[in-house]
Amino acid sequence: MERGVDPESHWYYQSKKIPLIGFVKKIYSELRIPLTLIDVGSGSGFFMYELHEAIPEMISKIWLVDIGYGDKEILAMKNQHIEKVRSLPDKIENAVIVMMDVLEHLDDDHGMLKAIREKSEGVNYFFITVPAFMGLWSGHDVYLGHHRRYTLKTLRQLLDHSSFTTLHSYYFYGFIFPAVWLVRKLKNENHELSDSDMKPASPLVNGILKLICSIELPFRKLNQLGGVTCVGEGIIGN
Repeated sequence: MERGVDPESHWYYQSKKIPLIGFVKKIYSELRIPLTLIDVGSGSGFFMYELHEAIPEMISKIWLVDIGYGDKEILAMKNQHIEKVRSLPDKIENAVIVMMDVLEHLDDDHGMLKAIREKSEGVNYFFITVPAFMGLWSGHDVYLGHHRRYTLKTLRQLLDHSSFTTLHSYYFYGFIFPAVWLVRKLKNENHELSDSDMKPASPLVNGILKLICSIELPFRKLNQLGGVTCVGEGIIGN
């Protein structure tokens, strides 16, 4: 998580968890068996803890996968339901792969998806988000170590090339896209150096942004035009 940002209340994380929870619920309703969740590049594990709290009966196991975990963290988290590891499980089965803003950090985004595909047995599922549009590139991306931003077309091409079948792809945070574009354009024109744009917001601003995102949520899958984030949902396997 970004410095000083509390995901338990921040508009960005609270809005972003809702499509993910909805997707896991949908897969569970179709399969009717508890799912394994594998959060690649999980960091603090915020989204998985939120899922475990919201729908524990739908989850059999959670893997938090991040190369940054230390030995003490890994040992402290080992339990029946949640486990921290530095690499993918040897076998991915009856699982939902979650990658929340991860692929843009990798030199070889295809290589990561290929590794997941090779470990996948039977039918598994994925929920992936990435930042949208190189036109939004700014000091924010440099600070966070991004290699690229995506469009729905380039994300779908990447997923297809990696043998991931996309069922839905759409832009999110579409209502705030014009304001974000304008702010970053002005910063770039003024050659302003920046750290992350993700900062704590006042209660009023935070509430307004959460409201704006909540209005967009029911129609998100219709948005093929633009937003701050690209979302891909689908199947790994036949």
